[in-house]
Amino acid sequence: MKKAMSSRLAYLGPPGTFGEEAALLYGRQARLIPFVSHHAIASAVQTGLADEGIMAIENSLEGSVNDTLDLLIHESGLMIKKELNLTIEHCMLAKPGTQAQEIKIIFSHPQALAQCRRFLERIFPRAQLVAALSTAAAVEQMMASPEPSAAIGSKRAAEIYGAEIMARGIQTDSLKAPNITRFVVVSREDSPPTGHDKTSLCFYIGTDHPGSLCNILEEFSKRNINLAKIESRPSKESLGKYYFLVDLEGHKQEPMVAEALEKVRPKTALFKILGSYPRYSETGSKSQAGEEKCL
Repeated sequence: MKKAMSSRLAYLGPPGTFGEEAALLYGRQARLIPFVSHHAIASAVQTGLADEGIMAIENSLEGSVNDTLDLLIHESGLMIKKELNLTIEHCMLAKPGTQAQEIKIIFSHPQALAQCRRFLERIFPRAQLVAALSTAAAVEQMMASPEPSAAIGSKRAAEIYGAEIMARGIQTDSLKAPNITRFVVVSREDSPPTGHDKTSLCFYIGTDHPGSLCNILEEFSKRNINLAKIESRPSKESLGKYYFLVDLEGHKQEPMVAEALEKVRPKTALFKILGSYPRYSETGSKSQAGEEKCL
């Protein structure tokens, strides 16, 4: 009997990123392939270099990850297949023996720098902040830097690159909830109904007029469909023109959801379903994490 091949899962690398941690949580049996950007992940999935890709889409402290949203809006052929949440603990890493007062440069991904803003402003107000492609790449840059420097990254990154952990939990946690990043798994197709699903879509209103958005959202309200999230992104065509992104409870194949989507479609100049997929839950995530990903 021919042995099944492990699926290829693209993530934001190199090893040691929170993207890798999310990838391991989603598919421990998958063959993980690191890429340097979310755009590269999307291209890998679209062209068949990878079967699926995992990327951050939202953070509890800093909100949406805009480049992921723009990819889903503008890149054809990508669908959201799954979602999962990952609690993020940022660490301050440095070369062994480095003293805090010596640090002149701090490297990290822009999202990580933003999530640790309060700590950086209080402890390192004069340090130069340098953006990196990922938190793991930041640790690599820091270890190679001739200047006394530090990086914001994960505990795993410290182990991989031989860095010393100077401080843990430096993110600006809310008093109500910890620092959580929502990741989505993208593929060339989404998921079948499970009975506990979410659908993401985007649309563009061509001719704006009073009540145009309300008229669209009313199609969901009168069918008792809950909207979990709604936000806007610039159309990149002209100032003041926006795409609206909506997460709603239910699968696109459910009769009421399907009916609402068909009513909304003609009211828009552009309408795109980004995927229907199982809603993340803490109990469901444990079984998902142990799934064997194979083709």
